[in-house]
Amino acid sequence: MVPELVLAINPGSTSTKLAVFRGEEKLFGKSLSHTVAELAPFPRVVDQRDFRFRCILAFLQENSFDPKELSAVVGRGGLLPPLESGTYEVNDAMLDYLQTTLTEHASNLGAGLARDVAAIRGVPALIVDPVVVDELADEARITGIPDIPRVSIFHALNHKARARQAASQLGKRYEECNLIVIHLGGGISVGAHRHGRVVDVNNALNGDGPFAPERAGSLPTWALLEWAHKQQTDMGTLRKKLTGQGGIVAHLALNDMRKVEELVDQGDAKVTAIYRAMAYNVAKWIGAMAVVLEGKVDAIVYTGGIAYDRRFVSWIREKTDFLAPALVLPGEDEMTALCQGALRVLRGEEPAKEWRITGGNL
Repeated sequence: MVPELVLAINPGSTSTKLAVFRGEEKLFGKSLSHTVAELAPFPRVVDQRDFRFRCILAFLQENSFDPKELSAVVGRGGLLPPLESGTYEVNDAMLDYLQTTLTEHASNLGAGLARDVAAIRGVPALIVDPVVVDELADEARITGIPDIPRVSIFHALNHKARARQAASQLGKRYEECNLIVIHLGGGISVGAHRHGRVVDVNNALNGDGPFAPERAGSLPTWALLEWAHKQQTDMGTLRKKLTGQGGIVAHLALNDMRKVEELVDQGDAKVTAIYRAMAYNVAKWIGAMAVVLEGKVDAIVYTGGIAYDRRFVSWIREKTDFLAPALVLPGEDEMTALCQGALRVLRGEEPAKEWRITGGNL
């Protein structure tokens, strides 16, 4: 059988990452950069769709690749309402929602761009595991204030891909495993994967959980309220404090973790103390997820960019290795993860799910 040809599309705020795969083999790829001047004419992110589509076609032409050869096109899923993990076929309802939502995010372009390229030959247009994947157990949603339930927003694409990789190394199917997966990046998410479902996870987008390079993490509630009142902080400023200017950035005015590692190497006591505190916080959340899984944990999986830092991972493992074996799978290959989701559908390993705006996604 001839391996499937898949184009993966991952839109960023000022870039469009592209990769063409033959089966699991990456043939070629590139991150297209878009200048501020190029994007300035578009009032909303979704208005950039036609511009980016033309950039994609130019990229394929530069690589002498005919889009009519594709078996499928897969895009990064956007900020849809909560949905179950899986690969979804892009339909009109999904595109209508992404076109009209008031939530601005570059990933909202992924589905439309996939549809545009796929339409050239009439092949499937798909999205895989957007950040809004929600498989929380009912008890995980309940908080002490009925009007403030917990929600699931995390690095779902990388979580799921690395969880499958870990399960394979264990000689099992993902659906047979209990795993704790930790994505260590600009935000940190710690998820309890029970038999193929993420039944509990911190809201990494909005800064819940352990503090991270750019996230404040869970904070003492009363002190936060008093601080916000004293500062007379507006909501926009407060959100930035929690989700872009918190964590390592707040303590050290740094968001380049390589520089943080260098300062630790040089013996900087303050930097070391803050960095170790972040590891301590991650370890506490791993312990909490072990409780969620009732201590039945096949492996603790470390992934994301900071997982390359062996010393940081070792600080966490000092406190958590007694719970389960550790698997360190650093980095995140979102393009491969997108392709793998498309291949599972093309090969009949799982069906493409239908997206509906009400009641049909969970």
